[in-house]
Amino acid sequence: MNKADAITLFRTALVFLIAYMVLIRFNAYATITTMAVMFFLDYIDGFIAKRDIKRGRRPSWYGQRLDIAGDRTTEYTLWILFTFLGFVPLVVLFLVVIRHSFADALMGAKGTSAKMQSRFARVFYTSNISRGGIGVVKFVAFSYLSWMYITSNVAGNYLVAAYALIGILFAYIMLRGIAEIYESLKK
Repeated sequence: MNKADAITLFRTALVFLIAYMVLIRFNAYATITTMAVMFFLDYIDGFIAKRDIKRGRRPSWYGQRLDIAGDRTTEYTLWILFTFLGFVPLVVLFLVVIRHSFADALMGAKGTSAKMQSRFARVFYTSNISRGGIGVVKFVAFSYLSWMYITSNVAGNYLVAAYALIGILFAYIMLRGIAEIYESLKK
């Protein structure tokens, strides 16, 4: 197993620790710091994989799919957690899972999402701005929801801000899904 794959497995395991920390209302700052590490490691595993390829090292045959599985496990665990806690409407969880299922299946049939050909898909899915942006939005939204639950600040403007962050994250995920599906159906 190479370094990138080991980091992917470690960051994926961290989400279960984070979910537990949220559920038992562990220290909010420690929970959010652990979440920041998890999201940062997602960037690091990709950076190491690309660096290794540039250095002539062959990636593992499963590394790219392992990364996607880690991404989905992480994201679904957090969506399910906050749906269970009553912050995310069930319909949002269903739509996120359906979006990922179709986009992943269609892109898997075509090949990898790293080889986007259309300008639309490159801008909204594979560009550094899009990839970095979705990571930041996920971190901010899920950290804020964690903070709200752990500290019991679940009323008034705090709740309005939570729903706004959920809406922004949901819209961003759907836009990226449209880009993936558009690319996969394009000949």
